[in-house]
Amino acid sequence: MFNRLVDAGKRSLAIAGTLFLGVPALAGEPLFLLEDKHLQVGFSQRDGHLMQFTDRKAHWNHIADQAIPIGLWKLELLGDGKKIGLTPAEAKQFRHERGRERHSVRLSWTDFGLKVSPQLEVIVEAKLGPERAMSYWNIRVANLHGVVLEKVRFPQVPAIRPQADEYLAVPVWMGQLTPNPRLLLAGPAGKGKRLEWDYPGLTSLQCLAFYRRNGPGLYFSCDDTASYRKTFAFWGSDGGQVNYELVHLPENREVDTYTLPYHAIIGGIEGDWFTAAERYRSWATNQIWARESRLASGRTPEWAAETGMWVWNRGCSAGVLDPAIALQKELGLPVSVLWHWWHGCAYDTGFPEYLPPREGVESFTNALVRAHQQDVRAIVYMNQRLWGMTTKSWKQEGAERYAVKAADGTVHPETYNTFTKLPCASMCMGTQFWRNKYAGLAEEVYQKLGVDGIYMDQACSSLACYDPNHGHPLGGGRYWMEGFRLLASDIRSRCAGRREVVLAGEGCGEGWLPFLDLMLSLQVSRERSAATGDGWQPIPFFQAVYHPYCILYGNYSSLAVPPYDELWPTNFAPAEPLKLLDRKYSQQFLLEQARAFVWGQQPMVANFLPTQLRERDEEIGYMTQLARLRSRALKYLQMGVFVRPPELEVPDAMMPMSRLSIYAGQQGALKSFERSYPLVLGGAWRAPDGNVAVALASIACEPMNVPLVLEAKDYGLPRKGRVYRLSSSGRWRIGSFTGPRVSLSVPMAAREACLVEFGR
Repeated sequence: MFNRLVDAGKRSLAIAGTLFLGVPALAGEPLFLLEDKHLQVGFSQRDGHLMQFTDRKAHWNHIADQAIPIGLWKLELLGDGKKIGLTPAEAKQFRHERGRERHSVRLSWTDFGLKVSPQLEVIVEAKLGPERAMSYWNIRVANLHGVVLEKVRFPQVPAIRPQADEYLAVPVWMGQLTPNPRLLLAGPAGKGKRLEWDYPGLTSLQCLAFYRRNGPGLYFSCDDTASYRKTFAFWGSDGGQVNYELVHLPENREVDTYTLPYHAIIGGIEGDWFTAAERYRSWATNQIWARESRLASGRTPEWAAETGMWVWNRGCSAGVLDPAIALQKELGLPVSVLWHWWHGCAYDTGFPEYLPPREGVESFTNALVRAHQQDVRAIVYMNQRLWGMTTKSWKQEGAERYAVKAADGTVHPETYNTFTKLPCASMCMGTQFWRNKYAGLAEEVYQKLGVDGIYMDQACSSLACYDPNHGHPLGGGRYWMEGFRLLASDIRSRCAGRREVVLAGEGCGEGWLPFLDLMLSLQVSRERSAATGDGWQPIPFFQAVYHPYCILYGNYSSLAVPPYDELWPTNFAPAEPLKLLDRKYSQQFLLEQARAFVWGQQPMVANFLPTQLRERDEEIGYMTQLARLRSRALKYLQMGVFVRPPELEVPDAMMPMSRLSIYAGQQGALKSFERSYPLVLGGAWRAPDGNVAVALASIACEPMNVPLVLEAKDYGLPRKGRVYRLSSSGRWRIGSFTGPRVSLSVPMAAREACLVEFGR
């Protein structure tokens, strides 16, 4: 019932115009308010839990009535060898008062009755503004004598009020969106499910959005510029309740006082995930990782920036470099190679025993020399954190000592190879031993074998390590990112010379922008790896924030069955590795290529053979059309800012989707499903010169007219200007525009792509 603003005339006991006492609240419980012209935030007078978070412009309280309130915070402590969970409910004393800053409040909880730490105190400070509907939260835990602070769950937001047409957007690497988060969080039995995402790592930036499409929404973020370890989490509870929390792992657990070294942020938005991305971008692109990014600072080697197409093949040089040379002749643009299975060890079991190359040093280096003569470059696979636990080097070098340890002090093996089921351990980036080991291997591969760069698999991820002998804080802190900085710097120093080494990573992450030249973003091919019907779809969240600051590349779009590592057991090998897939999956290939194009990535093809130029000429022709067009539009698609994608009113079509990984073998047949997708995809870009272009890619088998409507103010368009059409073959004027809205119909042939440019 209290989802609307409380009448100001009914308030009492005003304090300095920002804090109000005695206002009636849900279930008759009194609350006090912190407010400005954008927000009203209501707290329980009893224990300080959130009862109201009202966006005044939208007239919407985001917190629903809840039967079981959730405390504003929760501490996980260790005292006398026992785990202790502490919440505001345990405090016998609770105080609230006006903060020192305008539109701020200070809350404190004391007298918890803890024998091991009797003076413990929790202090929360919250402030609003100064612009837009934003609130900033900090927590301090004082007098921690006798206990160790392991985790801080703060702030906790209970019972997000249900709305129709809800969405949840999360920057899992490139980004993903679910259109029914409440159902997802209810779990299969309706008893609730928890979803969480670690940062830095799979969460590539610090911003999530839970919203109603074009309606009120919540913006969750923080302003951490040092990449402290944390976890964003939503969970469902009884009755369809959806809750949120931000979990912090203190860098120094054994301290007298812990203060959160940044603000947790909760804001109100009206729009969608892109609205949230724009808000975050206004802050994030002013931070050190953007200012010192490899691309923005001009340190990315030219050949990497100029690559027109990537080939992702596996095995010896004849099956990797030769196809790339053939494709380059067909394409007429620079082709580079992402090279897996070059190494002398079995994939996903024998790391880091990469050397010598499986085809021998002489054959490998000679093949690279020939490729370089054709201007084809190669980066080679080297996982930057896995060590096979059954390798000779694991025991000989005592690697277990330097592996990541869980809180129980043990190594938790990771098993990827479903054929051998041999375990790997994750090595700790906070140890000099592992950094020296990896950097030494990278130096030898680069300097002696002549490769052009290193693909550092699993780079944009991090783990919490609790080994006290590693010399880093236990669990939380900044040591993983600091370790990666030292590793990248060491590799570049060792590889210095006439050439400059390219470092590429898997996934994407803002903290890695100063260290990596390339970021592999495979979410454009999400259907090939994700569980069918998991409720998520890919979105270009990271591009919307950081596109001009890094080169995103990657695609697992393939026209063939994956290859099989010759070093794996032969009894699991498929009868025909690299056999062409059924043509019914061709549109999946087109969809993946179209996504990469309109979302501004360098194009890539996996499992490519020169025979596909003839046997799948239509699909390869579409791919090369996009690559050539991209090469003519780099000021938009590589140097431009990603702006709001246009809403295209185009038909959808049901398409067969294939799922077949490298671990299918004889044990698993190709899995497939059908899903509906739009027949034309679009993305919008603002070039450094201020011009705006909309990239369109049709995957339809028939021609169609695509209606394009843009609000001039949303794209920074002038009051009048000219419209041009850019294709892979040329550019010509197609009209002009004037006024606050641009509306035109774009004719497109079957499987055609173009850019529609709007200039002064």
